[in-house]
Amino acid sequence: MSTGTNAPYNPFSDIPGSTEPYPAWSSDRDVPMSTEEIEDIFLDLAQKFGFQRDSMRNMFDFLMQLLDSRASRMSPNQALITVHADYIGGQHANYRKWYFAAQLNLDDAVGQSQNPGLQRLRSIKGNVQTASTKSLDSALNRWRNAMHNMSQYDRLRQVALWLLCWAEAGNVRFTPECLCFIFKCADDYYRSPDCQNRVDPVPEGLYLESAIKPLYRFMRDQGYEVVDGKFVRREKDHHEIIGYDDINQLFWYPEGLAKIVLNDGTRLLDIAPPQRFMKFGNIAWNRVFFKTFFEKRSLAHLLINFNRIWILHVAVYFFYTAFNSPRVYAPANKTNPSAAMTWSATALGGAVATLIMIAATLAEFSFTPTTWNNASHLTTRLIFLLIVLALTGGPTVYIAIVDDSKSNIPLIIGIVQFFVSVVATLAFGIIPSGRMFGDRVASKSRKYMASQTFTASYPELGGSARFGSVLIWFLIFGCKFVESYFFLTNSFSQPIAVMARTKVQRCSDKFFGSALCSNQMPFALAIMYVMDLVLFFLDTYLWYIVWVVVFSVCRSFYLGLSIWTPWKEVYTRMPKRIYAKLLATSEMEVKYKPKVLVSQVWNAVIISMYREHLLSIHHVQRLLYHQVDGPEGRRVLRAPPFFTHNTGRESDFFPAGGEAERRISFFASSLTTAFPDPLPVESMPTFTVLVPHYSEKILLSLREIIREEDQNTRVTLLEYLKQLHPVEWDNFVKDTKILAEETSATNSFDGGDHHEKHDSRADDLPFYCIGFKTSAPEYTLRTRIWASLRAQTLYRTVSGMMNYSKAIKLLYRVENPQIVQRFAGNTDRLERELERMSRRKFKFTVSMQRYSKFNKEELENAEFLLRAYPDLQIAYLDEEPGQKGSDPRLFSVLIDGHSEFDEKGKRKPKFRVELPGNPILGDGKSDNQNHAIVFYRGEYLQLIDANQDNYLEECIKIRNILGEFEQYTISGQSPYAQWGHKEFKKSPVAIVGTREYIFSENIGVLGDIAAGKEQTFGTMTPRVLAWIGGKLHYGHPDFLNATFMTTRGGVSKAQKGLHLNEDIFAGMTAISRGGRIKHSEYYQCGKGRDLGFGTILNFQTKLGTGMGEQMLSREYYYLGTQLPLDRFLTFYYGHPGFHINNILVIYSIQIFMVTLLYLGTLNKELAICPVDSAGNVIQQSGCYNLMPVFDWIKRCIVSIFLVFFIAFLPLFLQELLERGTGMALIRLGKQFLSLSPIFEVFSTRIYSQSILSNLTFGGARYIATGRGFATTRMSFTILYSRFAGPSIYMGMRNILLLLYATLSLWTPFLIYFWFSVLSMCIAPFVFNPHQFSFPDFIIDYREFLRWMSRGNSRHKASSWYGYCRLSRTMITGYKKKKLGHPSEKLSGDVPRARWRTVLFSEVIWPICQAIVFVIAYMFVKSFPTKGKENPSPLIRIAVISVGPVVWNAAMLLGLFFLSLFLGPMMASWTKFASIVAALAHFLSLLGLIVFFEFFWFLELWDASHAVLGVISIVAVQRAIQKILISVFLSREYKSDETNIAWWSGKWYGRGLGSSAFSQPAREYVVKIVEMSLWSSDFLLAHILLIIMTPPTLIPFVDRLHSTMMFWLRPTKQIRAPLFSTKQKRQRRWIVVKYTFVYIIVVSGLAALIVLPVVFRDRITLTCKVCQSI
Repeated sequence: MSTGTNAPYNPFSDIPGSTEPYPAWSSDRDVPMSTEEIEDIFLDLAQKFGFQRDSMRNMFDFLMQLLDSRASRMSPNQALITVHADYIGGQHANYRKWYFAAQLNLDDAVGQSQNPGLQRLRSIKGNVQTASTKSLDSALNRWRNAMHNMSQYDRLRQVALWLLCWAEAGNVRFTPECLCFIFKCADDYYRSPDCQNRVDPVPEGLYLESAIKPLYRFMRDQGYEVVDGKFVRREKDHHEIIGYDDINQLFWYPEGLAKIVLNDGTRLLDIAPPQRFMKFGNIAWNRVFFKTFFEKRSLAHLLINFNRIWILHVAVYFFYTAFNSPRVYAPANKTNPSAAMTWSATALGGAVATLIMIAATLAEFSFTPTTWNNASHLTTRLIFLLIVLALTGGPTVYIAIVDDSKSNIPLIIGIVQFFVSVVATLAFGIIPSGRMFGDRVASKSRKYMASQTFTASYPELGGSARFGSVLIWFLIFGCKFVESYFFLTNSFSQPIAVMARTKVQRCSDKFFGSALCSNQMPFALAIMYVMDLVLFFLDTYLWYIVWVVVFSVCRSFYLGLSIWTPWKEVYTRMPKRIYAKLLATSEMEVKYKPKVLVSQVWNAVIISMYREHLLSIHHVQRLLYHQVDGPEGRRVLRAPPFFTHNTGRESDFFPAGGEAERRISFFASSLTTAFPDPLPVESMPTFTVLVPHYSEKILLSLREIIREEDQNTRVTLLEYLKQLHPVEWDNFVKDTKILAEETSATNSFDGGDHHEKHDSRADDLPFYCIGFKTSAPEYTLRTRIWASLRAQTLYRTVSGMMNYSKAIKLLYRVENPQIVQRFAGNTDRLERELERMSRRKFKFTVSMQRYSKFNKEELENAEFLLRAYPDLQIAYLDEEPGQKGSDPRLFSVLIDGHSEFDEKGKRKPKFRVELPGNPILGDGKSDNQNHAIVFYRGEYLQLIDANQDNYLEECIKIRNILGEFEQYTISGQSPYAQWGHKEFKKSPVAIVGTREYIFSENIGVLGDIAAGKEQTFGTMTPRVLAWIGGKLHYGHPDFLNATFMTTRGGVSKAQKGLHLNEDIFAGMTAISRGGRIKHSEYYQCGKGRDLGFGTILNFQTKLGTGMGEQMLSREYYYLGTQLPLDRFLTFYYGHPGFHINNILVIYSIQIFMVTLLYLGTLNKELAICPVDSAGNVIQQSGCYNLMPVFDWIKRCIVSIFLVFFIAFLPLFLQELLERGTGMALIRLGKQFLSLSPIFEVFSTRIYSQSILSNLTFGGARYIATGRGFATTRMSFTILYSRFAGPSIYMGMRNILLLLYATLSLWTPFLIYFWFSVLSMCIAPFVFNPHQFSFPDFIIDYREFLRWMSRGNSRHKASSWYGYCRLSRTMITGYKKKKLGHPSEKLSGDVPRARWRTVLFSEVIWPICQAIVFVIAYMFVKSFPTKGKENPSPLIRIAVISVGPVVWNAAMLLGLFFLSLFLGPMMASWTKFASIVAALAHFLSLLGLIVFFEFFWFLELWDASHAVLGVISIVAVQRAIQKILISVFLSREYKSDETNIAWWSGKWYGRGLGSSAFSQPAREYVVKIVEMSLWSSDFLLAHILLIIMTPPTLIPFVDRLHSTMMFWLRPTKQIRAPLFSTKQKRQRRWIVVKYTFVYIIVVSGLAALIVLPVVFRDRITLTCKVCQSI
């Protein structure tokens, strides 16, 4: 309803207005200018600037819809002013903010009254000005006045010009400030006399050619180059590419604008403002831009962005530990240090904090270019930090020198130093580094204005929220610091006291004497210190989860969202709540009984569920409102028993545990929370749903539904869906039968054949099997739709989102009974009127970028969508080949279901706008959204993925959700009347987030874990985070404030690779540019996820990789260095902290293993003092008291255990709140019985691995595992090759360490570690469906053997060699030249890693690990055995670890010449290469085994020593291999020609050219490494197979395992596959043959270990050489 004096606008004055396209902007509502006048403005602009005609029409429609949407709830004048304020001149308009940030207002206009845009400084330096005109406030006031006095005509023209510039900008839309600059120049030009006096129009497309295309070409050429007419990705990493953000930041600063030069070298700014626009075509953009932030791959980003986290933990840990380990710094002759020394040593924590700050500052120098706006404050900060370092660290040196003196001066100095340190630590830990020395956030200086405006205008938190934010962090860190002190540090003081200065006696080594071995205790202590630090970090996360859960629970009570209100009440009060909250009844003219209105809404919801086959007829009867005969013959409405007789037993009303129950109960409970009030339908704002679609399924074809995909699937899609939704299938079949009977009844002429009795059940069989009896398309289509609505298809999304239109019609009809009366007899006209309203308020656009390239089937399906939903709009890309030699032209095209067909049968487009070039420059999704964004309409956008769903009862809440944007009631005052009017001062709401419900296949343990994660991440955490201002745009049912987002760079970011999780960047942009993000609990969308093991982990890998990319991004840098502490912590623990915590959890396990290894060596070799029950040492001399250390180990294990199990707490409490205690315990129990902790450990490892590898190498290279159902069985080889690199290798190394620990240091606590380390190795197999069925297991083994030996004589798609190469290219990269082979697009566009990172991660780090293990081994060998001195252990390690490498090298050389001479002769025999390869592999395996047995023999068959030796040998060999790969290998060829050449000896004819001589040498090095890798893979895989063999031998294990995985009773499980007789015979033969092979291999391997153990005393050889090794 409009405000103001004019009469309320009534759309029903016998519908003359219904013919108008924009009813709220019609002549009878005193509009400032008529639609025709607005059209003239657009035409005029298009002629003056050469905008495209279609784009102009599109934007005209856009602006009219926007004005119509606004004017329907305020006066048209006000609508126009607010639109202008949002786009151009208001307090929160991005253009105005930019205008002042770039200092375009420093004009010399003293007292000029025109718009300040005209007076721009004559040159950058400007003339000397008086202070008063220069000050910002007066400039702001002048701006406001200019805006206030502007005519409505000018306002509209400015908005129109902005929209026209924006609409054709293409990829330049990602750089909002660049767009502001273009608009500014265009606006200045339009006002100039030159422009006004031009008569003839400029040619169409001029703007695109001169202003946009040059910029677009620059952006494109950053990432792509043209090779043979095709665009090829350049091999550059992010720090070499000038991305969208760098381009954009040039326009932030006046100095940046000054850099813009024309081709002839004049500066653009030296030209008078009105002439600038016409010079755009001559700008030399490639001389202008530069990097403004280097996204180098390095872990230093963690240091800069999160420096406060490190300071709060490391420095505090240092304070605690230094205080608790006095023995470490006591003088050599005393047990305790002096008081002064204690104070001073503890005070060094401040120096640690300062060192962290210094390191972060130095790193910051390398990431930000030292140009005009940042170098100065970094240098001042560095100097200041060095002074602080001297203050906090210097006094310690002085005190150490004069420690023995008697004076009090050292003590005073020590105490002062301590307090200085505490102050420094607090300051560095609390103040954001961006605000020290040159405050980039709050200072008034103009220098920082731009970075403040665009990176640090955080929205204010309200009082209670800010209090909550500070409180929660105070509690978390309070609890943490107290608990960590007593539990971790205080208890650590005893082991320190025991170990700190103990020297090991009587040990020596041949080379090092006693230098290394006597210090074994301090070495072990150092590792223990590191271990304790990691646990110190993990504690914080533990407390974070605890307190977030507590707050979330309290918050849910406060919002009224909990189980503790009984269901009965929730249901019985529902009608009242529907009336009060969902219906806008205050405006209704005729008052009806609430019951009448509610019954219409409720019945519509129930019937929509019936139509979706969720409810049977029987249930529907009990849920609907019925009309019955009341007293006195009147018809009355009877409420359904569901509201009146609800006992709380749901199964009376809907199928138990079904979808209907979940939806109705969520609807009921969501109505208990507080909503914004709705507006009447005709006043509600218009909004658009936008779905990006690439190649997702639109509608399933019949073939996909009823045919098995491959052997492993075991089941057709239809059967699978029938198992998941039995009730819904049943309802569907009943429905179909009724339909079929109706049609057959109309078809049978005499009707006689109906009465004959026959067995109807046999007749109905086809219905129950496939849902149709005759294959007429209308029946098969029904089945296809039924299945498509339950799989992840676009059809499901579209039909779900189209519920909005149904909901709007429903609400309109319910709230305006007078319409229904007016059209009483004419349902067609009523329907048209409702259609008109829904079309006016809701638009739906699917961006199908591939539409023009669809194949026949996809086109048919898209056409089906358009026919079913004519209002659906499809935006797609259309390509026209350009003239000879020029790039093809691309168009953005829009069609909908109303478009006519042309003569070729294609739909005619509504709009066809030329783009500057191919828009897909990034990862695709955000570019896809960006090209379609010009077709959205209205004020709000909902971004939906193509795997989501929506429900009618949720869509009814749409008006309430849009109310969350707080724009329903706008005061009648002009936003320009005065600044800071409270209405216009609040930060605008940018994003409203909502809940997601994961609908896909909630079967089995993996589905449950994933759904549980989603519940906690998507619901519990955001509830608190949104309240304390830390929620970022996370996931996709979110509503966006379209104007806010489109004026700030679009709805997602799009630089390739860097913005992998494109949506979270939108959230970060919104927060840092002053938009609020809210989270609403009462609305939910469905979302599909694939829930097979592989797909979950692929998803996690994508998350982890995306997180790694985010760490590099400038957004993290700005947020991390500028947010105030409490909000920073919220941001950190809500987003990156989770992943960094995962990395630390994995590291904690590894470090703990090394700790155990070192303590194990001590325990094994030294005499441990016996203690009595009180813990006092009994015997003093010649023994070492290590009891406190063993206590510490137990405490450590408990800590690590707790950290893992806290992961289950949120889920448990969430269940407790939403479903009650019983359900929560049952769910938890089910998860533990199904081994979900195994999965948790494994997924933690996958997360941490994907982040770390992304930060070092970049590029997500993982081997895809296919999408299948959750019931598809993956073969052993696929799982092994996918997970060996990320997890299995590391797991196996840890098993060795753990084995040693168990042999030398057994405590029952270690069982938990065996569990978690094993789970890293076997999780993929445990969660593989039907893993343990014996025939499949053996057939897998056969496939594995073939995989290991494949690919050496011919190219094979999947082979061990291919897997090995792929994992190698991460370091070597690919060669540029294509070798006569079309390049495989496996991972061609991933750049090679930087040599520095390779040096660190692949050379230095493995060497360090090797040294650590070798020292432990040397310690064990430094004690005499049997009275004799040992020979040097180093020689032994060297022989055994280098031996196999030398053996491989020699053997390969021999075979190389063999194949070189024999190969050409054997050319006709294709198997020759394979035979040579097999021989080589066998010999290398033999070599490895022989060396191992020899080593064990040298160790005199002592198991624990042998294990320790193997650990160090493995570490050394790993280091050797990594160094060979990373130092000696050049880039890899794309094809595997060289491999085949090596084995077959034919180096000619391979297309190698001249490199046929250098390649054999390279291939030789590769082969040496490959032999070792092959042997170790062979052994590892066999170990895994042996671990998994016992379960396969249990009878009925397959049934049991499936029950565990899918939570289905054995009777319900999916049948075993059916094989033909021939197949059965083949399989039986394979199983028999390979079982035999398997037994032989396994027994052979077992013998190598068992025989020496049994006959250890008998096997003795005397050899002279052996004694010296």
